[in-house]
Amino acid sequence: MSNFVVKKPWTGRIGALLGIMVMALSLRAAVSVVPPLLGELRGELGFDAGTIGLLAMLPPLIFAVFGLLTPLLIRRFGLEKVLVGAVVLAVAGQLVRAASGQVWPFLGWSAVVMAGYGIGNVVLPPLVKKYFPDRVGVVTAGYVTLLAVGTAASPQLAVPVAGLAGWRVSIGLWASVSFLVLLPWAAQALRDRQTRRSAADDAGRPPGAGPAGSVGDAGHGGVPRLVPWRSPVAWGLAIFLAGNSAQTYVYFTWLPPYLAGEGLDPATAGSALAYFAILGLPVSLLVPLWVPRMKNPIIAISIFAVFWTIGHLGLYLSPMHGTWLWVTSAGLGQGTFATALLMVNLRSRTTHGSAVLSGFSQGVGYAGAGIAPLFFGTIHDATGSWTWSFATLGVCLLVMMTGAVMINPKRYIEDSAAAPVPDSLPQRT
Repeated sequence: MSNFVVKKPWTGRIGALLGIMVMALSLRAAVSVVPPLLGELRGELGFDAGTIGLLAMLPPLIFAVFGLLTPLLIRRFGLEKVLVGAVVLAVAGQLVRAASGQVWPFLGWSAVVMAGYGIGNVVLPPLVKKYFPDRVGVVTAGYVTLLAVGTAASPQLAVPVAGLAGWRVSIGLWASVSFLVLLPWAAQALRDRQTRRSAADDAGRPPGAGPAGSVGDAGHGGVPRLVPWRSPVAWGLAIFLAGNSAQTYVYFTWLPPYLAGEGLDPATAGSALAYFAILGLPVSLLVPLWVPRMKNPIIAISIFAVFWTIGHLGLYLSPMHGTWLWVTSAGLGQGTFATALLMVNLRSRTTHGSAVLSGFSQGVGYAGAGIAPLFFGTIHDATGSWTWSFATLGVCLLVMMTGAVMINPKRYIEDSAAAPVPDSLPQRT
């Protein structure tokens, strides 16, 4: 990248920065806005226990599928075009599902929304790597914080907005935030095109070739193919993300009903979940500014793992005494998620490597995490006790720490995942 990045850190990248931040704000809002409105959706659309369970499984399932597919799309079309496609899917899905009159169309269009945001999950880290290689920590801190803001804000606003304008407006409202993502990226794409054309004219190359030494899209020629299945770094990050996300999904799915079943007022139990989500804000801001300075990130991960452990044990052993202390501890444990997103760029050298590592780790990680809430509930139903359900959270912690050990050494996906270049065919004599 040219020297202006160092001399004038934000010149020419304001559009990209705004686009990344607004995209992060919208990524989880469309997911977390629905659960508070399920009471109304039951009566009007016909949701039952089975379809509610399916709705809960959609995000990790779709995120896993598109986590694995997105690097192929990026390689073919480039980061910016894939991002625009993701936003179009998300906006269309949110608007049409808000107008749905039956449960199955609602679920189908929710899957479209999740597809758009599943692509967005993967695209954000390599976008940071491409446009802000000199500011990875700062920009990651900003977008992970806004990710937490969107996650916490939409369920808080869902019921009040529905009371004023109806649940359809409450659900469809967040499509406007997604649509705003297109504006800064359109401006950035225009500027990038002008920059490439100017550089190509100066160097005597065709306008589409891109300037020499620039950080081009991972979809253009000359990019070596990476096979993440061969990389210990990729597997380690996928395992780490699976263990972390499994705990988070269990809390988002089961914390209110568990606390209510133990005797807590249902409204207070719902507030406990909102509090848990809000606690992601401070750690999301801290991690990208702190962890990159550490020689061994596993130290920070271990501290967050202790917070998770205290939260799990407290909620199991004494759910009605010290409830807020246990929820606080588990909420601070969410720093492991911010660490996972940060490690995508700390364990890759190139934009393409970041895209491949992001897609593989999120694809495999979310696939593993998606079954945790199901096991947590079915084990309780089978045993009549929460003991073995909470034991599964201990297993998730062990899985997470196994991945942490694998990603702790400073090594990169490009070192172990590059596909071998076939020998040239012998010439005929």
